Amino acid sequence: MLEPDEWAAAFILNKKRPPDQAPTLNQVASLVARVGGFLARTVDGEPGVKTICLGMQRNLDFAPGVRFSRELQAAGSCV
Repeated sequence: MLEPDEWAAAFILNKKRPPDQAPTLNQVASLVARVGGFLARTVDGEPGVKTICLGMQRNLDFAPGVRFSRELQAAGSCV
């Protein structure tokens, strides 16, 4: 559903190390919702559309930076 750089961005924005293998859609959706402001408390229920949309926009804005960083590492450059 998402490109590797897009789901990696969701992990990075949540200050977590991206896994080596693709996570489940449910894991990524939870991380995206948290980026959008969802607190994920036990009494909160499921995240709403607005929260997921806000998180997805931030995630998609951040993903090109992840991609560029990966390209720099592959080229042997340091930032």
